[in-house]
Amino acid sequence: INFDDVEELMPRLLPVESCDTEEYNSNEPPRNPQEYLRQVQREASLCPDVVVAQIDPKKLKMKQSVNVSITGCLAAPQGFSPCLKWQQQQVSKFSEVRQSVNKHRQHWKSQFLDDNVVMPKMEDEDGWKRFCLGENVCLDIQLKEEDKVNLSLDYIKTGFPPFLSIVSKLNQSTISAVLDYLINWFEERDFVPQLGRWLYALLACLEKPLLPEAHSLIRQLARRCSAVRANLESKDDDRLSALNLMICIVARYFEQNDLADKE
Repeated sequence: INFDDVEELMPRLLPVESCDTEEYNSNEPPRNPQEYLRQVQREASLCPDVVVAQIDPKKLKMKQSVNVSITGCLAAPQGFSPCLKWQQQQVSKFSEVRQSVNKHRQHWKSQFLDDNVVMPKMEDEDGWKRFCLGENVCLDIQLKEEDKVNLSLDYIKTGFPPFLSIVSKLNQSTISAVLDYLINWFEERDFVPQLGRWLYALLACLEKPLLPEAHSLIRQLARRCSAVRANLESKDDDRLSALNLMICIVARYFEQNDLADKE
């Protein structure tokens, strides 16, 4: 179908009177509404019927769609899940932390970071893993006890703690991205203290209502925590409390009730 056919099929909401070409020069700015409408009509007639966009695949996000799994958490071994009172206490504490972070965000956001704190760019997945977890964890370097004491303040090796002066500078897109990087890392590896600290801090900065991507991520986190918990051999395992806390925050605070531990 050509342009003239379309004009015949569609009513003209703004009819344009014909004008003398000698009086109207399309290369000059329109002098009145009539000339403006004539110019718009002329430009429209010069547009091709079909336009093909030139898309650079490299600029497209790798994950265009979001799949939210409705599968629940694995049941905890007998005696490994927390009571309802404990869960309510943790939700209350977490809510207070979020309120405090939000209240003081602008103050901490304005604080200058030390010269040794170089935050990665949002899309630098490996950089964020090293920044949060440290080279020792990311490279799976096994240390002796005496080495751990000596490296306690070597943040390149042990990972930077989620100081308020750091997390307050992260926008919601970066928070979601770092959560994505850390949770995907956790999918294939064990739970470590550095991971727990960063997950708690990022969740404390995550704004409601959740975006679909964040909704999917936190559910993935809770399910992974339940899977690790299901394989623990003792209730005295240092990881148990942290795993229960992550599941509790996702299920109880962020209202993913189907993932919650039941009494």
